[in-house]
Amino acid sequence: MTGALTVYLSAEEAAKRLGVSRQTLYAYVSRGLLQAHPAADPRQSRYLADEVERLGVDRKRGRRPKEVAKSTLDWGAPVLESAITLIRRGRLYYRGQDAVRLAATATLEETAALFWACAVETAFPPEPPVALPGYDALLPHCAASSPAEALPALLLAASADEATASWRPTDGRFFENCGNLLRLLFAAALRGRPSAAPLHCQLATAWGLDEAGADLLRMALVLCADHELNASSFTARCIASTGASLRAAVVGGLCALSGHRHGSTTTRIEHFWAGLTERETVATQIERRLAAGEKVPGFGHPLYPSGDVRAKALLARLLPDFPVAAELLGAAEGLTGQAPSIDIALVVLRRHLGLPEGAAFTLFALGRAAGWIAQAMEQRATDHLIRPRAIYTGVQPDEPGGDVVADES
Repeated sequence: MTGALTVYLSAEEAAKRLGVSRQTLYAYVSRGLLQAHPAADPRQSRYLADEVERLGVDRKRGRRPKEVAKSTLDWGAPVLESAITLIRRGRLYYRGQDAVRLAATATLEETAALFWACAVETAFPPEPPVALPGYDALLPHCAASSPAEALPALLLAASADEATASWRPTDGRFFENCGNLLRLLFAAALRGRPSAAPLHCQLATAWGLDEAGADLLRMALVLCADHELNASSFTARCIASTGASLRAAVVGGLCALSGHRHGSTTTRIEHFWAGLTERETVATQIERRLAAGEKVPGFGHPLYPSGDVRAKALLARLLPDFPVAAELLGAAEGLTGQAPSIDIALVVLRRHLGLPEGAAFTLFALGRAAGWIAQAMEQRATDHLIRPRAIYTGVQPDEPGGDVVADES
């Protein structure tokens, strides 16, 4: 079994296939509807044939409102303006800075301050926040719960809604309240007391890691910090658009992240990995499971045709010392033709460091919370309610006079 062949088109070929001029093709790129990839000649760009084909189909749908509405929210055209995160030409940027380069040295606190447009010291002062009394009362009941189940409940118990209920960034404590929200979420993840220690160091101390392990956690948190309008970030923005608190937006993001098509992909990867045995080669087992119709979770990402840059950065530090993971990833990539995503990179990190079950999801959630707060802030600043319309497909009502009006769309 071999991977799918990647076919590129020149600008002239792509424009011809779309039936547009090259100027219109370049306009599609500038609007984020199509990605231009580097070619051998630095003066030229090339375009993935599959992406050109999808754009062509989307353009044909353009005269049918029903098809446009159905496709826009499914890896479709941009639907909101944002100045936080950009994914372009296979690279990820936070506020215009290359996220992979940032993750080489930055902490999550520094990344959050970049997102929130404030000083690190303003959002994360030396004093830790104080959890509400209900937090201690709830802790024993969450001892056996998974992170996906426990985090929303514990964050609600630990924090006060009014702290982030109003949009007043000029308030001297507004950004501190946002930082406190993040620190309380870390405390909830560790089932412990809130701390003012560096966020990644809190995890490293609780999980018994050395300095090298702590640095890997730091890097992972920053790489997970935001990813444009993924399902959880869009959920956070929808909640914030109603005027709800930033705390409510983070809780909503946590709930959306728990789905198996989002953050809990890490759980599916753990189960897949646990099902592999030493009686046969990894490649043989994966090939048999693929032949049976099973998918290998954690591979391929529509926004990264050449591979998830977040996963590449993290795995470059992990795989040289983890040959078992290198064998698994190499076999899966060779058989599927798809590169690893950040989800499986987090699972590799968890296993490499011997972290507790569920730690991959925890890292994803804790890092992404900084982005949820930024997305919610940005949405609240627009003073715009996100309220799309639905295309009704049910039984048509009787109109006055008894006639049933057919759906003409």
